[in-house]
Amino acid sequence: MVAEFDKRRKLVVEGLNRLPGISAIVPKGAFYAFPNIKATGWKAKALASALLEDAGVATIGGPDFGVHGEGYIRLSYANSAENISRALGRMGDFLSSRKAA
Repeated sequence: MVAEFDKRRKLVVEGLNRLPGISAIVPKGAFYAFPNIKATGWKAKALASALLEDAGVATIGGPDFGVHGEGYIRLSYANSAENISRALGRMGDFLSSRKAA
């Protein structure tokens, strides 16, 4: 399982770094990535809501984790590689077609 989660972590980080306006570093633990979304122009909680409603991808806005969380979202990679890839594709489609609210 350690090797499988390492594979998923790499998939998430590489995929996030290909999305417009998003940058991510490799997380050191847990099953979550916390990418920087500032260059998208979206506020974190607004983007998390829009991704859920319009792209079917569940994320959490960084401010839910503290006052310094604006500009970040959190997403889990405790899912199959297939579902992670699908979610990243949906996020990319959304970010390419929608302007910041």
